[in-house]
Amino acid sequence: MVSTNYAPEHAGIGPYATQIAEHWAAQGHETHVLTGMPHYPAWRTEPEYRGVWRRSEERAGVTVHRRRHTVPPRQTAARRALFEGSVLLHGMIAPPRTARPDAVLAQMPSLAGGLLGARLAARHRVPYVPVVQDLMGAAAAQSGIRGGGRAAVLAERAESRALRSAALVGVIHETFVARVRALGVDPGRIRLVPNWSHVPAPSAPREETRARLGWADGDTVLLHSGNMGLKQGLEVLVDAARLDPALRIVLMGDGNQRTHLAGLAAGLPNLEFLPPADDADFPDVLAAADVLAVTQRASVLDMSVPSKLTSYFATGRPVVASVAAEGGTAQEVRRSGAGLLVEPENPAELLAAVRRLAGQPGYADRLGANGPRHVATHLSRTAGLARIDALVDEALNDAQGSQGT
Repeated sequence: MVSTNYAPEHAGIGPYATQIAEHWAAQGHETHVLTGMPHYPAWRTEPEYRGVWRRSEERAGVTVHRRRHTVPPRQTAARRALFEGSVLLHGMIAPPRTARPDAVLAQMPSLAGGLLGARLAARHRVPYVPVVQDLMGAAAAQSGIRGGGRAAVLAERAESRALRSAALVGVIHETFVARVRALGVDPGRIRLVPNWSHVPAPSAPREETRARLGWADGDTVLLHSGNMGLKQGLEVLVDAARLDPALRIVLMGDGNQRTHLAGLAAGLPNLEFLPPADDADFPDVLAAADVLAVTQRASVLDMSVPSKLTSYFATGRPVVASVAAEGGTAQEVRRSGAGLLVEPENPAELLAAVRRLAGQPGYADRLGANGPRHVATHLSRTAGLARIDALVDEALNDAQGSQGT
């Protein structure tokens, strides 16, 4: 596997890459991962990896090969290009030394991960199978990052190159199919492999967790968890806190916009920042909130489904999604029946939805209860990993069949 993100990273695509690799290792497969230094979502290299150029380590039966790369604390098109270029260059100069693999699976993004996966597979003449978690070309065009237009063109060219060389292409949501086809991929080689809920159900009583966090029984708590980046447009939550001093808003996580958001929120006693919760505590903190928030900038039509959403569903709490109505997040919220959709970057509409849920506890509980049911039916880890296995098995069987003919 090639994935720029991997454990101990606990947000974004890292948990999915980790669970796939550890699943393979548990089945008895010799499993290698080419990855970077842990840095996400804070965009700061973890202390124990600072100054390290290369490292191989064993994690849960998986051999993890780490390569150093730049870590831009602030995002511009040039800095992102330097990040991708350093990942690609170091991976090409020092690929992992392994026996010939049977297949190479890559998580996209990043672009470098996709190109490295394609290169390794071509070197060994084995099937290459990328899984599209997001497309950076579209993201760059919508991100608001300086230089994003030119970056989008270059990213789409690189994505097209990486995807067209694949034996099969997995996409995590059906909204990606048209865009992957537009990049030159035969639709007959595209397979749907949805992500799963990668966190367990909450275990501690909500009252205990709220008391530990200092949330009073009478507080209505709106919580956002995960990356604090440009795409999320979290200013809408700062504006909501300013409009309603009685609402307690919690931003839990990290990211390159955290300092900016903290500056905007200065003087707002009803908005607090929490560091990322430990993996064991994470589900309980989510479940302790009254409402869970997903936000995106109005200019973002995101085809992906953020990993936070599958985690939210598992907690039994209702979701308010301030996102474009046509994107993958909105579709998944509608499909689950576990939340309400509101216009992006509209704090008044977001507040109205939260007040509606807070004022009707029974209604909020009914919506929230749809989340775990949706997870059990569609987003279980067992089903998600089985879909990844089937994707790789199909690519291997196709390769064996072509060799036989």
